This record gives sequence, structure tokens and C-alpha cells, in this order.
Amino acid sequence: MAAVAAISTLSAAAAAAGGKRFVVSSFSLSFSSRRVAAPTGLRAAAGGRARRAASASASSAPVVASIAVGDKLPDATLSYFDPADGELKTVTVGELTAGKKAVLFAVPGAFTPTCSQKHLPGFVEKAGELRAKGVDTIACVSVNDAFVMRAWKESLGLGDDVLLLSDGNLELTRALAVEMDLSDKPMGLGVRSRRYALLAEDGVVKVLNVEEGGAFTTSSAEEMLKAL
Repeated sequence: MAAVAAISTLSAAAAAAGGKRFVVSSFSLSFSSRRVAAPTGLRAAAGGRARRAASASASSAPVVASIAVGDKLPDATLSYFDPADGELKTVTVGELTAGKKAVLFAVPGAFTPTCSQKHLPGFVEKAGELRAKGVDTIACVSVNDAFVMRAWKESLGLGDDVLLLSDGNLELTRALAVEMDLSDKPMGLGVRSRRYALLAEDGVVKVLNVEEGGAFTTSSAEEMLKAL
């Protein structure tokens, strides 16, 4: 499959790529959020795992995703621009993780401060160390569309150490029950993904770190390296 071949090419190119330095103007962004109910079809797709989802808002109770260590990742289709030919393509979670050790991490939004200054750059800088520990694929997921993700990558001067994937329809985000509703905020962010990082081996979750609200404490590249 073309998508699988493209991912394999990116992984091979990333192994030889060096780290990048990032300079982004700094300002603070903090928020609390409320959980958005997933559509019936997605809740069903999540199966019995959905019963473990938190029913309270993030501001009053800890976040509980609908997936846990030992579970199989739900399949979902994500999009990206293939740097090899510049074409918009899709790839499924199954294709990304089948027979591989994969790190997926999600950010609330492209171009936002913590995501641009710390979260994404951290995984780029630690990509070599992660691969040295057997990680085949490193991917960043956001609900921004693929065009925004490409522009974000270009603005930071990134190579192909980390694959930037769009979950524009929130298919994966809702299947994992990690969506957060920021529509009551004045910034126009709407529904976003919580910040998280997970390690999957052949599609089975081995490490899962989900953040509260806009926090950035456990989903970093450094924390993932500690868990490997």
C-alpha cells in the first residue's frame, strides 16, 4: 500500500536526520475544558472500553480515556502531505502500527505556544534516542487539517523525524475519548484533542500518558524515553 511505503520511507530518512533548533515567541495559554460526547457510531466502535470513559468534566475530575494499557488501538484514518511527492495522502492507525513499535503523541493545536516550543520540538530532538530504543514510527496528531499541519512543519523548519498527521474529523480523538470542548473560550479553538503520548507495539498500547487540560507534564519525549 502506498501509504505504508511512504511511512517506511519517512522512518528511514528520519533515522539519519539531525535535531533542529526552534525559536518561537513565548506567551502563556491555559485552559480547562469539558468532555464532548462522542457520536453513537464511534462509541460503539470503541466497544467495552468506552465504559471506562470519564463522565465528569476535566476541571472537576481526572481524565480517563476510553483506552488503557493492554488495549488494541482503535483504527482511524488520518491525513498528511507526503514529503516525497507533495501529495495529500491518508494512512490508518492500523497501517502505522502493524508489526511496529510506534509512538503517537497529540497536541491541542498547531502553532500554539507549548506545542510549538516544547512538545513537538522535544520529540524531534529525541527522535534518534527513541529509535535507538527500537521505535519505528514517531507521529504527531492534531485535529488541525493537513494543510495547517504542513504549514506548521514548514514554519518550524522540520525534517522528517516526526510525521505530522491530521485528525481533522476527530475520528481517532473521539474513539480514544480524549476530545475537549474549548468552544466557550474566546480564542475560537472549538473541539480539540487533549495532549497525550502513547507507545503501541503491533497496535497494542504499552504506555499511555494523558494530560489534564492544557498541562504538559507526562506526555513529553523525555517521559516516553523513561518508559522504554
